[in-house]
Amino acid sequence: MTDPVPVWRRLAGTAVLLDGFHALKHAVRFGAQVPVAVTADRRAALALADELAPDVRETLDALLAEVPSGTYESLVPRPHPTAVAALAVRPSREAQLRVLAHTPRTAPVVVLDQPRNLGNAGAVIRLAAGFGATGVVTTGTMDPWHPAVVRGGAGLHFATVVERLAVAELPPGPVFALDPGGEDIRGLELPDDAVLAFGSERSGLSDALRARADRLVALPMRPQVSSYNLATSVAMTLYHWSATGGAPAP
Repeated sequence: MTDPVPVWRRLAGTAVLLDGFHALKHAVRFGAQVPVAVTADRRAALALADELAPDVRETLDALLAEVPSGTYESLVPRPHPTAVAALAVRPSREAQLRVLAHTPRTAPVVVLDQPRNLGNAGAVIRLAAGFGATGVVTTGTMDPWHPAVVRGGAGLHFATVVERLAVAELPPGPVFALDPGGEDIRGLELPDDAVLAFGSERSGLSDALRARADRLVALPMRPQVSSYNLATSVAMTLYHWSATGGAPAP
């Protein structure tokens, strides 16, 4: 087997880090190009594949190269309990934009307006993939493909579209922006082509996103409770969409 370490070091500055077995499993399952994958314990990694991912076990068997634990730890910023890591090719911006621009859409796009917390963004991407959302768009400076976001999303970036855009570049469709002063979401049916926008954890919707919104909508919340966690808000909204006519992709 070719020594994976030189390949890793050559690609490390340009490829997406898949941190842990589950991130690699999901990336492979949803068609990611994975040029190199390493583990400090190949037998344990393949046992996980037998138990949790028999559908991609053969692919993982061909991909995974065992390296000494010290070598594995030198390749990643923070070792994962499964001692598995890989590098994947990030989808091109052009390909992502084509999917977002395609109409008619059969599922909403989630917009995170200037998010700050990498883990929250990853959790939202995981939710969006589970609900079959068309994609997750972020505005602002945070890279939604940052390794900590990919780790939080368990590699499910490859199951949906993930891209950073300016507010002026948002995909077509009516924009429903979540805001405490909006109309109660329980009285609405969210269309499949909705663009569902969520403000930042600290300051809410930006002026630009608020101006772009077609409707402001609010989640039910007990008085004197300030807000929900970002991922919780996205989950409640996507559940409402799925329960009032939409359905997760098969």
